[in-house]
Amino acid sequence: MAKVIQRKSIKYEDKSEGQPMLPPIFKELKKMLSKYVKGNYIVRADGPGNYSIYYNKEVVISKKTFPELAFATILIQTGFVGFYFFPAYTNPKLLSDLPEKLLKCLQGKTCFHISKQDPSLMKEISKALEIGYAYYQSKGWK
Repeated sequence: MAKVIQRKSIKYEDKSEGQPMLPPIFKELKKMLSKYVKGNYIVRADGPGNYSIYYNKEVVISKKTFPELAFATILIQTGFVGFYFFPAYTNPKLLSDLPEKLLKCLQGKTCFHISKQDPSLMKEISKALEIGYAYYQSKGWK
């Protein structure tokens, strides 16, 4: 099991009760995300309905220094599983490389609302993770 490092309190309450279709989606997404826990990528949160991966090294983006950098988070919300894809914050142009079906789930800047277990959508999320990870690697965030 991956080591979980909690630095700051993450206020989150599992919202899966009464939504039996969401935990299987969460479980599948968590399995996809966990493949990226290697090198300096660590699990920041691992609880019921809450899973986050961070790059655990200092980075400089637009002349600002950050002690760490989020990679992706999944949270069970009311009516959907939120897939938060943070590489799009550091490079919004990455969104244009994402598959169209996934982009239809985008709500806000980097949050995708996943409400059904669709194999083709899961493949697109897997592709998005590959794109984001490759981008982080290209920036030297290994």
